[in-house]
Amino acid sequence: MSQAPLDLPRARQARSRVTRELIFQAGTALLEEGGAEALTVAAVAARAGVSVGSVYRRFGDKDRLLASLQADFTQSFGVEIIRRFTSSPRARDADPAAVITGAVSGVAETFQAHQRLMRVFMLLGTANEAVLREGTEASVDGGRAFRRFLDPVVPHVRHPDVETALDFAFRLVYAVCAHRVVHGEHLESTRPLPWPRLTEELAATVRLYLLGELPAGTAT
Repeated sequence: MSQAPLDLPRARQARSRVTRELIFQAGTALLEEGGAEALTVAAVAARAGVSVGSVYRRFGDKDRLLASLQADFTQSFGVEIIRRFTSSPRARDADPAAVITGAVSGVAETFQAHQRLMRVFMLLGTANEAVLREGTEASVDGGRAFRRFLDPVVPHVRHPDVETALDFAFRLVYAVCAHRVVHGEHLESTRPLPWPRLTEELAATVRLYLLGELPAGTAT
C-alpha cells in the first residue's frame, strides 16, 4: 500500500499561505475600488477565487477580515517608510538640511504610494474605534522611525526644546499628507499642488522650522 508523501503537511501549509495571500489581495483591491462597503466575505471569496468557507475559516466575519487587512497594511506601510528612509542617499548625508528633506520625502512618498487605501482606513477611523486604534499605533511607530532618522540633525535644531520640535515636525508632515489623502488637492485652493511640489514645500517648511534658516539660494 502506498504511503502519503512525507512533505504533505508542508504542501498544505504552502497552499494555506497562498490562499491567505489571495484573500488579502482581493480584500485590498475591493477596499481601494469601493471602500469598506465593497468589502464582503462573498465578494472577497469571488475575487480571490476561493470558497466563502475558506474566508470564514481563516478570518471569521467581515469585521475580523477588515482588522486583518488593516494590520497587514499598517505593518507593510511602516516597513516601507523605514525602507525609504534607509535607502535614501540623504540617509548618509551629513548635511542636516538634506537629512530633513529625506525624512519628509520618505513619509510623503509612502502616503502617495498608498493614498487610496490610506483614505479608506482614515475615514473608517472616524467611526470605528478599533480601526482608529490600529491607525494611531501605526502612526506613532512612524513618528519614532522619523525621529531616529533625524538623530544627526539634533545638534543643529534651533528650537529651545529639541524633542518637542522633532515631534511637531512629524505631526506636521503626517497631518498635511493625511489631509491630502482624505480631501484631495483642491479643498483649500484652486492652485495646482501635485505631490512632488507638496513634498518639496513641506520639506522646506520643516527645514526652516528646525534649522531656523532657509537653504542658500532660496528667495525671501
